[in-house]
Formats: sequence, structure tokens, C-alpha cells
Amino acid sequence: MFNFDHRIELRNSVNDLFMAGEILIDMISADYNDNSTSGTYHRFFGGSPSNIAMNAKKLGIRAVVASATGEDGLGSYLIHELENAGIDTGYVQRAADYSTSMVVVTKSRSTPIPIFYRGADYHLSYTPELEEGLKNSKIVHFSCWPLSRRPARDTIEKIIATAKMNNLLVCFDPNYHPMLWEDGEDGVRYVKSIIGKVDIVKPSEDDAERLFGKQTPERYLETFLKLGAKLVILTLGKDGAVVSNGTETVRFDTLATEVADTTGAGDAFWSGFYAAAIKGYPIRQALALGFAVSAYKLKYTGAIVDLPRLEVIKNMYGL
Repeated sequence: MFNFDHRIELRNSVNDLFMAGEILIDMISADYNDNSTSGTYHRFFGGSPSNIAMNAKKLGIRAVVASATGEDGLGSYLIHELENAGIDTGYVQRAADYSTSMVVVTKSRSTPIPIFYRGADYHLSYTPELEEGLKNSKIVHFSCWPLSRRPARDTIEKIIATAKMNNLLVCFDPNYHPMLWEDGEDGVRYVKSIIGKVDIVKPSEDDAERLFGKQTPERYLETFLKLGAKLVILTLGKDGAVVSNGTETVRFDTLATEVADTTGAGDAFWSGFYAAAIKGYPIRQALALGFAVSAYKLKYTGAIVDLPRLEVIKNMYGL
């Protein structure tokens, strides 16, 4: 069980985080417009696991990324951005027959509504090189994106099995969205089957509603725990978050005082939480630091912002 007042015991490995899944282009509107009629969009680095890796590096920990891009200019741009951030790109694969994936997002102060254009991202293969990088890591992280289509789904299932055999902490962002899944496939049922294979999940309230229908936050926590998650972090937007380990539930108020764009706020939380856990903070404080990093990100547009070191953010928010 995860005790809120204890640190998470992690294995001694070269890599702190192994981020498996999508790397893609975020096209974010210049204006706020709920009807998606903005005329100007700007290119940003995107993809949840890659966003977390970029943030984590700035916060002071080491992450590697296992993803797939197209053999095109946008793919080269994404790899170049990772390299500029000092992140090992040896596990980023190029899918020659597919274009780099893209998400179009209208800038929002609440929950952005994405439009998906998928290509190379789900062509991530399980290779000997990927397995070596995985075994040399402490924490593995993935989201619903690679689970939604094969062959990436098969790769993630192998990653989970290898991670469990090698005592890695396995974390899952259950950001289920029906548009990602092929017609006729029961994505909800499959995502539910994965929850019991991981240690930590962090759904947003919207994620939970798409999986389980409209319920109370307390009921969402109970449902994730019954499916087998060991620690559930349920984010509630402006209402903060509730976190449960099955025996204790803790509420966190939002630390955000200024919201320019919510894109990547969840990724910012993950990166802060991971950085704090790896640096040895107790879980309760690691969670608070995750929310502080998210609050800092919310002041800026785009998923990737110029984060200071974790210790600086800790002092900024009095944690």
C-alpha cells in the first residue's frame, strides 16, 4: 500500500522515467473559441509522455522517451526538440509509411476539446533496444493513446509485463477518449482491464466520466480502486483533487491563481509528482509539488513551458 507519509521505494537504475507512447504535434489556436472557428493556429511540441519527459528534465530528473514519428519534417522537429532538451532519443522510432500524428486544439481556460489526426504514433514496436532502456529505469508511464490501436497496444502490454518482472513502478494516465478507438471496439472495457495491472492512475474527472458515467468523485475513487489500482489521483480542475490509497482519502485544493491555457496541465502534474518522488519526498508532499508544477504551467500557453527546478517551485508555493 502507498502510505501518504512515506516515500515511494524505487529501484536503483540509470533512468528515472521511461515514457512510452505518443509524440505528436499540438496545433493550438491563437484565440479562445469554444466553436473551433479560430483562423490561426501555432505549432507546439506535444504528446503526453513526451511532454512529461521534457518537463521532468527541467525539474531535475532523467527521462527517456519511447515513441514513433513519421519520416517527415514534423517528426524531425519533434526529435530535434527532444535532443535540444537533453533527452535520449535512441528509443524514438521512425515509421516511414506514416505521417507524424497531430492534435488540433482550441485554446481553453477549462477543458480543451481536441481533434485527432493519427499516423505514426501507434506504430511503436517492442524492440531489444526498447527493452534494455525499460529495464534500466525506475518508473514506466503510459496513457490510453498507445493502448487504443495495434501494434502499439501489444508493445505496451509487453512493457507492462517486463516492468512488473523487474520491479518498476507502473503508472497509467487513463485519458480515455472514444475518438481514439476504432469503430466497434469496446475501449472502455479494455481500459478497465489495464487498471488492475498498474500501481498508480491519475484520471481527470472528465476521464472518469467517459469511463464510468456521471458519478461523484468519491465513487470514481472507489471504482478505480476496486479495479485494482493502488493509488488513485483524481483531478477536479478548479476544485483541486482527491487522492486515495484505499484506506485514506486526501483532498488537495488548487494552487492555480492564473489560467492562460489548460493544455498539458495534467502532464505538468505528473512531471512534478515524479520528480518529487524520485528525489525522495513523501507521497503527500510529492502530490502537493505535482499540483504546484501544474499551477505554474497553467500561467502559460502550450504543454511545454520554461519550468524552473523543482526546488524553486517548492519555495514559490511554500511547500
